[in-house]
Amino acid sequence: MATATVKSPTRAPDVPEGVGVLTLSSLATPTPLAAATLIDGKALAASERAAIKQGAIRFLAQHGRKPGLATILIGDDPASAVYVGSKARACAEGGFESFGYVLPGDVSREEAFDLIDRLNDDPAVDGILCQLPAPPHLDGTELAARVLPAKDVDGLSPSSAGLLALGLNGLRPCTPMGVMRLIEETGVEIRGAEATVVGTSNLVGKPVARLLQEAEATVTQCHVHTIDVAAACRRADILVVACGVPGLVRGSWIKPGAVVIDVGINRTENGLVGDVAFDEAVDVAGFITPVPGGVGPMTIAMLLKNTLKAAWSRA
Repeated sequence: MATATVKSPTRAPDVPEGVGVLTLSSLATPTPLAAATLIDGKALAASERAAIKQGAIRFLAQHGRKPGLATILIGDDPASAVYVGSKARACAEGGFESFGYVLPGDVSREEAFDLIDRLNDDPAVDGILCQLPAPPHLDGTELAARVLPAKDVDGLSPSSAGLLALGLNGLRPCTPMGVMRLIEETGVEIRGAEATVVGTSNLVGKPVARLLQEAEATVTQCHVHTIDVAAACRRADILVVACGVPGLVRGSWIKPGAVVIDVGINRTENGLVGDVAFDEAVDVAGFITPVPGGVGPMTIAMLLKNTLKAAWSRA
């Protein structure tokens, strides 16, 4: 199997000898006995962001302003601060206007709502993202629901979830959108495929299962009470794992040649690892995402894509 080389300032995880890399210029098709082809999320995200930047430039030329994204960070959670900072940098690089708001951890429900209402009414703001998790005294779902559906670029409000469930036009959750693009990039036919989603979160599991259904896959969804998760995984031509359990899915659970999308990102004493036992899975799967460097970069790219879509819709 031919392999391509990806030049990147950081590499993750170490790639065993013989493993191919799926880049924008390489769509290798593995044989059943070959090691998996890595799906390069960094390369795909860079390509998506380049196209989105061109869209932002066109928007500026036509409307005299940049597409605008407002982020709301409540409290001083370090991880959340890093995520918000990365989104602000992505906006600057992509030709977007970024509006950052930091509220104290003890902010009242009414004060948080007041800020969201002001951003809903602000014509310069096309998208609003409330960074979750919220402090315990606030309801993250309630905060998301306060955002106008037309500005819900995170795609996580009850209104957006309802539009997705009914197959109606709307803004879709960013990580599930990224998962679908990664699957599409492999060239594997989704229509008619057996797909298994391990995890049922509102953030990833539920919406990605619905997106796979929209793409006409036959979808099985596993949760904590599923009797035989391994058997459900072994049937899958496409396997999406988003359960937050390091290394839960073993190589023996994977159908030979399957597409494996590992959404998990878990910090352990050995570094960042996914929900799939990568060293085992890479010898069985046809295509697989690394952790990090797979799904993560796509999330921010899809956030910008949603913001641009929202801007054009409101123009």
